[in-house]
Amino acid sequence: MALAAKKILVLYAHPSQERSEINTPLFKATQLQPNVTAIDLYGEYPTFRINIDKEQQRLRDHDIVVFMFPLYWYSTPAILKEWQDLVLEYNFAYGTKGKTLCGKTFLCALSAGGSEAAYNEDGYNHFTLRELLRPLEQMANLTGMKFLAPFALFCARSASEENRVDTHVQKWVRTLKALSEDRFDIEQAQSLEKLNGHLDQLIREH
Repeated sequence: MALAAKKILVLYAHPSQERSEINTPLFKATQLQPNVTAIDLYGEYPTFRINIDKEQQRLRDHDIVVFMFPLYWYSTPAILKEWQDLVLEYNFAYGTKGKTLCGKTFLCALSAGGSEAAYNEDGYNHFTLRELLRPLEQMANLTGMKFLAPFALFCARSASEENRVDTHVQKWVRTLKALSEDRFDIEQAQSLEKLNGHLDQLIREH
């Protein structure tokens, strides 16, 4: 008997989509995938008036939660922080009665302008990408979600001219499909620095 597909919620946040060469095609491909609900937060909430009840129900209805965004000043775009502040309420996402997210899976799909070498102790940014995502990792820990290493593209500004976008999108679609079909090694993915480059080890083929 086939297992029910896992439902994936992708929350996309890009404040300047007309300038996006990575996240826009990534989001458009995401919208076409089965068992995936892809939400453009800036499109849905242009005045930042987030519908808390609606967003909490979306979380209840899905097994996997993804933040998709460009890394701005070592963090998420503003609307994702607003979403966290309003939606992840006490006794919903955490607290003695806040068990809604327990057991779900969380990951980030993001792009960074700098090179991968820039994200380490001796590099330009002094911290690894995963270290910079610690607040989100602790959000996942506090709410009982499993935090996976990020799916990341570095040197985003040159990715289009270097013809790296299509391959990145294809790998992301493969990742979504494997997550939905429960063919993804969640335990191993929790321990990595990033998912890219490890998909052949993380994904079980049919």
